[in-house]
Amino acid sequence: MALEQPYTDRAATVAAYSTHVDRGKATMLTAFGADVVMGERSGVYFRDAFDGRRFVNCHCNGGVFNLGHRNPTVLAAVRAAMDEMDLGNDHLVSGWRARLAERLAATTGGRLPGIVFGVGGAEAVEVAIKSARARTGRGGIISAVGGYHGHTGMAMATGDAQYREPFGPRAPGFRQVPFNDLAAMAEAIDDTTAAVLLEPIPATLGIVPPEPGYLAGVQQLCRERGALFVVDEVQTGLGRTGTLWYYEQEDLEPDVLITAKGLSGGIYPITATLMTPEVHAVYDEHPFVHVSTFGGAELGCVAALTVLDIVEDPAFLARVSALGDWFEVELADLPLTLRRRGLFMGLKFDEPYGGMAAAAKMLAAGVFAAFANNDPSVLQFLPPLVISDDEAEELVTTVRVALS
Repeated sequence: MALEQPYTDRAATVAAYSTHVDRGKATMLTAFGADVVMGERSGVYFRDAFDGRRFVNCHCNGGVFNLGHRNPTVLAAVRAAMDEMDLGNDHLVSGWRARLAERLAATTGGRLPGIVFGVGGAEAVEVAIKSARARTGRGGIISAVGGYHGHTGMAMATGDAQYREPFGPRAPGFRQVPFNDLAAMAEAIDDTTAAVLLEPIPATLGIVPPEPGYLAGVQQLCRERGALFVVDEVQTGLGRTGTLWYYEQEDLEPDVLITAKGLSGGIYPITATLMTPEVHAVYDEHPFVHVSTFGGAELGCVAALTVLDIVEDPAFLARVSALGDWFEVELADLPLTLRRRGLFMGLKFDEPYGGMAAAAKMLAAGVFAAFANNDPSVLQFLPPLVISDDEAEELVTTVRVALS
């Protein structure tokens, strides 16, 4: 039996959402022609709940749906777990948390064996900042102009003014420098800097790849000046760029790594902050200094363990790389510049709002993708990593027509 929508039609749904959830968002989406209400969803597709239009999800909520909607393997694991368990209790020892932490640590070759779990990406970023400050005894946090690490507290303080100024003055100790500018970073890091926090490929800035040697240079500056090097792989991690973590492609050794979004399989929210033993040691002395009621929920651990079973497979990662190469060839003759690592792709247009215009055209054609908010000339193009050959060919054909 199909699950019925809470409201009878689109107008009633949008009206209720506008009144009780977010009036500004509802107004903007309606004006943009994007007042889609998600209904049936499976694999790379979802349908509008009221008119049945089908969309290929190339937004993937920043990687939440890397394995598609309702991935059957992840869904089956969580369903089976729900017959026997629930969230668990963050105050008690948990074998499920221990097993997931062990698996995550192994993905870094044991470099980052200390794990703190959370629910959302911003919480994982907050953990990274708190841990860096506790480890170094310093307060300064440096991030990139145009980067994005979340909408709460200290995570918000790392981002651009448009996300934080409506809520009052910026918290002290935070500074931004341009991405890919090693000289600016060298000038910024001093003996008050606790950590440099970077997305290795900033998504909201427009999927901007790092210049050769840039990330390694930042890491070296951190080493020389006693700061920690923190990589936010919320979007670049878990296979999206063709390796499990993007930092592997740059031969880096971060002190802290942040993962979220795709770790949940789109089924049950869970995030993790991975750190070296030295950083993690702060929780030896203060075991209850950070707690998260829903962080590392045992059902989420089941989902995440299943996700790792899928994305750690060398054949899976090889296919992501091969698909990325294929998309690069197929999109080569379109009037755009492709920014890409694996299937982490940005379509850069010459027009200042070209990405925004492309998002509207593609939505009308049945492809859901979002423009980069800090550079609307870029369309973020993130097809699910599980897309089949036939689905990929159909997608490219649709994109060609939409952008012609």
